[in-house]
Amino acid sequence: MLIEKLKNDLSRIPELRFFCERCLKTERYGGNVVLMVVDAAFVSIGINYFNVIVPAVLRFGELLSNAGVRNLSEFLKLSDEVLFSVWKNKRSWKVAREVAEYLVSLNGDDRIALRRWAAESSLENWKADPIGRIGGVGINTYQYLRMMGGIDTVMPDKIVRRYFHSLAAVPKDDLAFIRWVEELAKRMGCRAIELCWLTWFVQYDESRMKAYRELMKRI
Repeated sequence: MLIEKLKNDLSRIPELRFFCERCLKTERYGGNVVLMVVDAAFVSIGINYFNVIVPAVLRFGELLSNAGVRNLSEFLKLSDEVLFSVWKNKRSWKVAREVAEYLVSLNGDDRIALRRWAAESSLENWKADPIGRIGGVGINTYQYLRMMGGIDTVMPDKIVRRYFHSLAAVPKDDLAFIRWVEELAKRMGCRAIELCWLTWFVQYDESRMKAYRELMKRI
């Protein structure tokens, strides 16, 4: 029943594989790692992704373009006034800046830096990771950044958990839950990230799901 339900829901979102492949190739937001980091930092405060976060990140992308900001190093030079003109949550910007600072220390090329960090990161030791230790970075933000850096995994957030809990008995521990979904994906012959992102879409009715699928094509 579980696998049959998952396959049926996956068939409702034909673009899902494309969205996930673009994420794993670090190609979201036109390959702009600044926007990927900002997206993850905004997600860390747990508000609606499609209605609030994505529009805010897109507005910030326009600001960056107008200001000629092309990479994380230039992003770090932006003032609080500029940042807060788009998003007023200090915690989000603290997370974004500290993640950016660490990635810049790894490599001058943002994409290489993010992918290098993700490749060297681990789930089991996430709290000891340089990014995992940043205040405000929880397991969901950590996993999300790993996905955008090329790691096929899942976020154990409340939406993902609620979906799977409605279908099966799932581990309560975050790391055990992540491994459970990853193993399930292997059994199904799909990617763990696809099962993760699936849950974010199917929580909505058909009309909103269609609108959010169109929105995702922009990022």
